Order: sequence, then structure tokens, then C-alpha cells
Amino acid sequence: MVLIIPVLILWMQHIRSQVDGQQINQIPKFSLLQEGENFTTYCNSSSTLYSFQWYKQRPGGSPVFLMLLTKPGEVKKPNRLTARFGDTGKDSSLHITAAQSADAGTYFCMEAQCSGSICCLSPNLTVGPRCSSSSSLLRAGARGS
Repeated sequence: MVLIIPVLILWMQHIRSQVDGQQINQIPKFSLLQEGENFTTYCNSSSTLYSFQWYKQRPGGSPVFLMLLTKPGEVKKPNRLTARFGDTGKDSSLHITAAQSADAGTYFCMEAQCSGSICCLSPNLTVGPRCSSSSSLLRAGARGS
């Protein structure tokens, strides 16, 4: 009898921001896990950030916005995902509980572009939403999808 064990491959995009000398690094680079296992990826910045965005991209697809964290100490828990914005404002983590095959893909973080009480999705993302009045999110009431 042959036993087939599904394996998920999760890639994390290695991010290096060039804005004002700031760097954002993400670890681990990739991970192989079986369905049902938990997984966490981390982003660390060389300077204090005002926000973090998390995205997921499936092979051949466009990045999909997962959520926006706008204040240090903030935690969001949509479904099996948990995202945290570190208390120092320099780090964020994304945790997947009981990974499923639909979770396979590339996960990456970015800093949201904010001005006053308005946060926009990153204009540096080559595909997906741009900073405009239609993609603006009120910082106080921002919600991830």
C-alpha cells in the first residue's frame, strides 16, 4: 500500500526596502510542511514602521492583500491566520494554524504608505492595488480581508 502525504510549500519573499535606507527582512525563506501543521513567518525592519501589510501570492497569480496592521501591539485573527505588529514597531509575524493545501503560496510583508489618518496599499507593488482614493483605508478603522 502506498501512503501519500500532502506537502505544502510556503515561500516567503525576501524583502529589502530601499526607502530612506530602511531594510525589511523576512524569515524563513521557505518552508515545507504537511497539512495540519502550524507555520509562522517574521518580518523585521531596521527602523520603526507605522504599519505592516501582509500579502499572499499563488503561482502564476497576482498578490492578494491579506491584512493591514496599523499600530504596534495590534493583533488580527481572521480565520486560521494570526498577524501581530510587534510592540517596538519594528517587526510583524504571520501565523497559519493547521495549514491546508489552499495555503500554499508566497507570503510577504510590506509597509503601508500612510499620511495622517489615511493608509494606502503600497504603490511599490508591481501588480495589484495602487495608492488612490479608492484604495485608501482609514487608519483607525482599517480591516484586513
